[in-house]
Amino acid sequence: MLHYFFDLIYDLGIDATMHNLFNYISVRSALAIIMSLCITIIFGKKIINFLNKKLVKDQIRNLGLEGQIEKNGTPTMGGVIILIGILLPTILLCSLKNIYVLIMILTCVWMGIIGFLDDYIKVFKNNKNGLAGKFKIIGQVSMGLIVSAIIFFHPGITIKEKIDNNESVIVNMQIEKNAINSFDKKSKKSLKTTIPFVKNNQLDYAELLFDQLNNNKFIVFVLFSIIIIFIITAVSNSANLTDGIDGLATGVSAIIGATLGVFCYVSGNMFFASYLDIMYIPDIGELVVFMSAFVGSCVGFLWYNSYPAQVFMGDTGSLSLGAIIGVVAVLVRKELLLPIFCGVFFIESLSVILQVSYFKYTKNKSGFGKRIFLMSPLHHHYQKKGIHESKIVTRFWIICVFLCLLAFVTLKLR
Repeated sequence: MLHYFFDLIYDLGIDATMHNLFNYISVRSALAIIMSLCITIIFGKKIINFLNKKLVKDQIRNLGLEGQIEKNGTPTMGGVIILIGILLPTILLCSLKNIYVLIMILTCVWMGIIGFLDDYIKVFKNNKNGLAGKFKIIGQVSMGLIVSAIIFFHPGITIKEKIDNNESVIVNMQIEKNAINSFDKKSKKSLKTTIPFVKNNQLDYAELLFDQLNNNKFIVFVLFSIIIIFIITAVSNSANLTDGIDGLATGVSAIIGATLGVFCYVSGNMFFASYLDIMYIPDIGELVVFMSAFVGSCVGFLWYNSYPAQVFMGDTGSLSLGAIIGVVAVLVRKELLLPIFCGVFFIESLSVILQVSYFKYTKNKSGFGKRIFLMSPLHHHYQKKGIHESKIVTRFWIICVFLCLLAFVTLKLR
């Protein structure tokens, strides 16, 4: 909204300074971080007091973990704080004409509603299972289908696979808007994405089909939709599983969000896209502002969610954070790097899958179920071993930083 306000001032000839300053992504990104931090820290306390007043409190199941009983009655549904901290700066600082920004606003609202309904049923209907699993899946599948349809059909979502030397000459700090628009028109619709450790670093989803089918638009769209739905659903549920101890999912999400913000910046900047020899994605740079608000909101929420937590994010936050990460990764064409920079989410989910599968297998075979871990997800295994949860969280953050740096390195490993 402020974007249009300064444009109006410029058109009226009142003041060009603020208009020019506001056009810099770096300036708006910095403002987004500051604004989201202020919103989550200042208004977060008021929201926590409101949740306490309305008895929106989590009822902890006794799993025999140290310090678990003391958390009983902690306010939940704090994900509302995160979502407000993301959406307000986005609406104020981003260009609302940008299709990528509109997709992310839709993702926040859509998954926020699903998570909110789940938390509401748990708290006010005294149903620990929350929203029925099939309705969660329907919501996540619908979200994935909408995102894949927009990417596939919207004319504004294009890429330029490679910038040659002649085109890279125009990339400088004084580049004119008309030159950028002319360059962007050379971009084309494509389902190509980044794949690490291969020669050209790219994969076209249509190439996964037989030659007779990869020219059939409907078949290609179905395949693409299935892949995107799987990615968004998997990351969203993985973030939900990771949200088991104070500050873990929030901190990991902030680190991953910062990584995706850098990916958006280099992919949306002609100079860096040329230097890194990666695909250039017109207009994706606007998501840097969104991801700045995302990171600021997560860090601000950590003020209250770090050990000992004053509030839990609930599914309102965890499902939304996971979906946002999944959708941005898809939009910036880095979804195949998710197992690397989302490695903490991946390991947490894998620990649950292995635990359940092995338990069922041994029970069917011998009549007695055995476990691989003391408890899953993996962070509970370390709690059972007597490691304090704050140390577990810090170590998982360190691992996440390492994996995110590794993801950057893969851009040059071919």
